[in-house]
Amino acid sequence: MATMTLFHSPLSPFVRKVMVVLHETGQLDRVQLQAVNVSPVAGDEQLNQGNPIGKIPALRLEDGGVLHDSRVICEYLDTQHVGIPLIPREGSARWRRLTLASQADAIMDAAVSLRYETFLRPAEKRWDGWVEAQSQKIRRSLTNLEREHLAELVSGFDIVAIGVACALGYLDLRQPHFGWREQQPGLAAWYAEVALRPSMVATAPVA
Repeated sequence: MATMTLFHSPLSPFVRKVMVVLHETGQLDRVQLQAVNVSPVAGDEQLNQGNPIGKIPALRLEDGGVLHDSRVICEYLDTQHVGIPLIPREGSARWRRLTLASQADAIMDAAVSLRYETFLRPAEKRWDGWVEAQSQKIRRSLTNLEREHLAELVSGFDIVAIGVACALGYLDLRQPHFGWREQQPGLAAWYAEVALRPSMVATAPVA
């Protein structure tokens, strides 16, 4: 029975990350989805209740409290199941995984910024320097993941792998000509495999 409400936009990589966590931890039936359509210049009245900044995803709990920011929501959900934790509970492993998960989120942030700048902003007001800076953030991060952390991604589908997979899926959706596969063949091979997981297939965005 659904006891929580997730404010949901299926094209958001941050929402997808939460949805994948729900699938992977067997909690999907605990959450009712409420669709919202927001942009940097347009909000949603219901979303803003208990979440004044209007961020998605936002999770309204059974007691009426609201959690927002995908990192907060995923950590909360990870404490609500009895399976293997997606985030280590303590020690240096916890901070390492959370830091890498933050790097995956930063790739999503930069990719969303690219989308806003190249699609929503009027052409005559677009800032090429901003586009290039966001692109370089993504490329540096993907290079680092390929060179330094690929073995960790392969070792299990935890919070880091979920974040990276959702970031790559969003790049494919919104920046299909970014060309990351040619530069990161190891990541490409890993992503081709994890993209077939039921949680990834069920949450795949359709433009």
